[in-house]
Amino acid sequence: MLERIRIVLIGTSHPGNIGATARAMHNMGLADLALVAPRCEVITADSVSRASGADALVHDARVVDSLEQAVTDCTLVVGASARSRTLPWPMITPRELGERLPAELATPEARIALVFGREDSGLSNAELQRCHAHVHIPTNPDFSSLNLAAAVQVLAYECRLAWLAQAQTQNKPGPAQDDEEEAQPLASHEELEHYFAHLERALITIGFHDPAKPRQLMARLRRVTLRSRPERMELNILRGILSATEKAAGGQALGARESEPELQREHDTHQGQKPAQD
Repeated sequence: MLERIRIVLIGTSHPGNIGATARAMHNMGLADLALVAPRCEVITADSVSRASGADALVHDARVVDSLEQAVTDCTLVVGASARSRTLPWPMITPRELGERLPAELATPEARIALVFGREDSGLSNAELQRCHAHVHIPTNPDFSSLNLAAAVQVLAYECRLAWLAQAQTQNKPGPAQDDEEEAQPLASHEELEHYFAHLERALITIGFHDPAKPRQLMARLRRVTLRSRPERMELNILRGILSATEKAAGGQALGARESEPELQREHDTHQGQKPAQD
């Protein structure tokens, strides 16, 4: 379970914080570190020293240009946030995050990203809107500032507690699982972003959405979709509906070009027809 949890740092400005983060991760059994547009050199004497023996994580860290690149294969993206936003988003505590992990990682394809922002300004609103949920560490309100690595340590600790609890449960005899419904893979971040782009195009085509006067429409649709945690199959159905809507409205059905064979198979399956061949 711990191998499928990724720590993502955005715009880190101090190499020592990267090393200290690697140490916090290694303490708790995490090993997947991604750095988004770091504002400092990653591998320095300070980052290696602060890693205190976990410098392999610093050397192996993946450096990318955007949050989308860092979480493209993730099925749950959680942003660490200490500030309230004008558009409320699902907010959880570190303990609630840990309690969700076994269910979130029930399928082999599942991946979780825990996203941390810049030391001086945290995550932007746009970055937070690309997260399924926000996690808030309930610090002393009179002194709420947390070092980046300390924040990572708190969440990594809760992840390890969840892993230990799951291991204990698995070692206990219990009822057979054969009759339980097989878990279906959730839509990845990349698949969700394709869906949101397709949804916006379809809404513009039918005249429901005016990009010149957005009025937070897409942000609210993001919130309701991310809160519902759609499975990959469910998202394919929704995209099939969007393509049919565009076609009926005389649009070009632009989003269908990205995965038309897959969407057609999904449509045929629900119509009781033999799936179309690519």
